[in-house]
Amino acid sequence: MDNSSHHIGYVNGFNSGEQLFGGFQHLNPVSVQNPNRFYQNCSNQNQSYEICYQRHQNWQTSDACSSYGTGQQDHSGHSSLDELDAICREGKVKEAVDIIKSWRNEGYVVDLLRLLWIAQLCGDAQALQEAKVVHEFITSSVGTSDISAYNSIIQMYSGCGSAEDALTVFNSMPERNLETWCGVIRCFAKNGQGEDAIDIFSRFKEEGNRPDGEIFKDIFFACGVLGDMNEGLLHFESMVKEYGIFPSVEHYVSLVKMLAEPGYLDEALRFVESMEPNVDLWETLMNLSRVHGDFILGDRCQDMVEQLDASRLNKESRAGLVPVKSSDLVKEKLQRMAKGPKYGSRHMAAGDISRPENREFYMALKSLKEHMIEIGYVPESKLALHDVDKESKDENLFNHNERFAFIRTFLDTPARSTIQVVKNIRVCVDCHNALKLMSKIVGRELISRDAKRYHHMKDGVCSCRDYW
Repeated sequence: MDNSSHHIGYVNGFNSGEQLFGGFQHLNPVSVQNPNRFYQNCSNQNQSYEICYQRHQNWQTSDACSSYGTGQQDHSGHSSLDELDAICREGKVKEAVDIIKSWRNEGYVVDLLRLLWIAQLCGDAQALQEAKVVHEFITSSVGTSDISAYNSIIQMYSGCGSAEDALTVFNSMPERNLETWCGVIRCFAKNGQGEDAIDIFSRFKEEGNRPDGEIFKDIFFACGVLGDMNEGLLHFESMVKEYGIFPSVEHYVSLVKMLAEPGYLDEALRFVESMEPNVDLWETLMNLSRVHGDFILGDRCQDMVEQLDASRLNKESRAGLVPVKSSDLVKEKLQRMAKGPKYGSRHMAAGDISRPENREFYMALKSLKEHMIEIGYVPESKLALHDVDKESKDENLFNHNERFAFIRTFLDTPARSTIQVVKNIRVCVDCHNALKLMSKIVGRELISRDAKRYHHMKDGVCSCRDYW
């Protein structure tokens, strides 16, 4: 069973694998781990967890949660598996972890599939404390031999913004596969630690491993984080000449990002112009040019995109804005968030002072703004609406919701503790500058996650080096 399910996931694709597992009406917690891996390995990854649960929704509680020693249980008066699943679908991480902890205290073990699901939720919610609990549950369930489970733990810590915990897990693994190495490299790069990501890649090669095309995309990302285009181009040359890997369009897009994200727009333009016309390359350069405020280059790229594939231009991009593109996974996450506030998160609307507590936060934010101006804060008024005066523009900028989230978390948490803010689109330049200064004034480390990457801000400096 193990071998056949593994190969179907990689070779025969989604439909044939679904048929294989669809034939089993009753699966125990051990056998269901293979369907989970199958769905993760198929191209249709967004359906992995949901389909597993839909297909096996007729499980009895005893199939998925067994007692130590006896294999029997009685959950009368306690949360059921259906309730746990519903809580997970709503993204209520703390509640889900509290349930599995209470079950463990009563001698019951939750199946690996659900633990991996909760691990994913911890990463999505940036819930580090809950992630550590889930980490313990997973390792006690699978030991050290399950590489896939440990890769999920690394991904969970990456989502939580804790590269240190991800590295600890990585170093503890007796065996690793390519996804393990890619995961920890991506984790460091995503958290602004490009040099550490490159060091891991050097270690990868020193241990006799041969890189593939996927790992080089992560290396180009790390070089972009570093702002070191020469390092990235050397790795590209090595990929082609030393390892004989033929570059794909995705590799070229990664190179354009590596050049343009740190601001090397002229170099990125020369690179794109040297290639056969490709809409992916021109669209990438268009968006990043506008991020850096080079609207002339952005409009030029837009003309090329329109010639190559006009369907790529939506209303926002035609108006000269950077379009927000969400993957199916992000859309699903936003739908969960729309159902209501979850544990550990505070949802703020820009400028909303209708509630008494928000007025308190607004006054605290105004006081903080005065300190920021004293040490050099200048609002990026060009980013605000054009039909209002400069004072109103500055006010609109300062009312962006991540600043309210910052000040509320600052007031509600112990002194010197780390502040975490999550934003579902790319952070704007003015907010980035403001949050850096806030971290310096209040003496706190701030971890801000936007749609692009993690920003670790401390003493007025950001780990992204102002490249994002």
